Amino acid sequence: MFETCSAHDAVARIPDGGFVYVAGNAATPKALVRALGERHDLIEGIGLGHVLLLDDLGTLDPRDRLRHRAWFVGPGDRQAVNDGRADYVPVHLHQIPSVIAKGPAPDAALISASPPDNHGWMSLGVEVLASRAALRHAKKVIVQVNDAMPRVHGDSFIHVDDVDLIVQHTEALPEVAPSPPTATECAIAEHITPLVPDGATLQLGIGGIPNAVLALLRGRHELGLHTEMVMDGLIDSIDSGIITGRRKSLHPGKAIVTFAMGTRRLYDFIDDNPLIEAHPVEHVNHPKIIAKNDRMVAINSAMCVDLTGQIVSDSIGRRIYSGFGGQVDFLRGAAWSTGGVPIIALPSTAKGGTISRIVPVLAEGAGVVTSRADVHWVVTEYGAVNLFGQCLRERAKLLIGIAHPDHRPELEEECARRGWC
Repeated sequence: MFETCSAHDAVARIPDGGFVYVAGNAATPKALVRALGERHDLIEGIGLGHVLLLDDLGTLDPRDRLRHRAWFVGPGDRQAVNDGRADYVPVHLHQIPSVIAKGPAPDAALISASPPDNHGWMSLGVEVLASRAALRHAKKVIVQVNDAMPRVHGDSFIHVDDVDLIVQHTEALPEVAPSPPTATECAIAEHITPLVPDGATLQLGIGGIPNAVLALLRGRHELGLHTEMVMDGLIDSIDSGIITGRRKSLHPGKAIVTFAMGTRRLYDFIDDNPLIEAHPVEHVNHPKIIAKNDRMVAINSAMCVDLTGQIVSDSIGRRIYSGFGGQVDFLRGAAWSTGGVPIIALPSTAKGGTISRIVPVLAEGAGVVTSRADVHWVVTEYGAVNLFGQCLRERAKLLIGIAHPDHRPELEEECARRGWC
C-alpha cells in the first residue's frame, strides 16, 4: 500500500551513496528533483540517471553531492558533462532499458504521473521511454502526481498498488514552442518530400525541418506515425487527415510514440486521445519493431557528415552536445522496412555560411553516431543523394554535389589528395 508524503520526506528515504532513475524531458518530477538538490546530509552522494534533463533544478553544485549520468545530454547538464562534473553514457535509445536491467538496481525511481482514475491507474503521460524498466527494477517507486500531466493511452500506466510513495504536487509541464522553418529548412524539405510515398509511416524529430516537411505533405494520403517523439507540428497533420495510420502494417490506426515534447496545446491534444499511444522505448525504437512498418520514412538530423558518409550527431569536436538518441534505431529500422527510406537531413553550412557541415575529415574528438555502412539518403538544401552501396570515391562526389558551392573547392582538394578525382 502506498504512502503519501511531501517531496522532502520522499527523497529523504533514498540512501546516501545510492542511485536513482529520474524521468526526463517534459516528464521530470521537478518537485522531487528540487527536493533532492536540497539534501545537505549527503556524504557519499547520489547518482541520477536520466534522458535529457531540461533544467538541473538545483542539483548541480561544486560540492558534487549529486552526480548526473545522462543517457542523452540536455541543456540541464550539458555544461557539467563537458566540465567533467557529470557523465555521458553513449547508448542507443532502445537499449537504455537493458542498461537499467543489467543493474545494479536503482535505489529509487522518481517519475511523474497523472492522477489515478477510479480503478487506481495513473498514466506516465508525456514520457514512457525507459520509465517502465526503471519501475520494474527500482527498490522504491516514488511518484509525483501532477494534475497537469495528460492521461496518455498505450502501455503507459502504473497502478497505485505498485507505488511506494506518492507526492501530490501540481505544476506546469515544460513547454517547447515550435520554431518556424527557415528558408534553408524549407529548401531541405523540398528535397525530402518526393521521397515520402502515400501510405508511408513517419518518424520525425523536433525543429524547423520536420515542420517544413509536414507543411509540404498536404497532398499525401493516409500517412502513419511511429516515432520516438510527438510534437506540436503533428497536430494539424492529424486534424487535417494527412496522418490517419489506416495503411500502417503495425499498430494500424494508431500514432505510436515514446515521449511528447511541445506546448500545452500538444499536451491537451494527446490527453485521453485514443489515436495516440505511448509505449516503452524498447518497443518504439527497436529496429526490428520499426522495420515492421512498411514504407517507414525516418528523418534525422546531424551536426556534420564527412566525405565518406560518417555522421556526427552527439558532439561538436570533443564537446558533447546531445546523445545517440534514436537516430541509428530508426535509420536501421527504416533500412530493413519494406519500401523504407532512411534520411539524414542537415543544412549545408553553419555559423552564417562560414563553416561547411559536409567536411573533408572529422574534427578531432568528434564522435560518429551513424557509421558509413548505415547511412543512406543525405539531404541538404542543395539536393538529396543516396550513399548506400557507393564506394568512398562515389560518396565523396555525391556529397560535394549537395555541399554549399562556396565550400566545394576545399572538398574537391581533399578528394584530390586521396586520389579520388
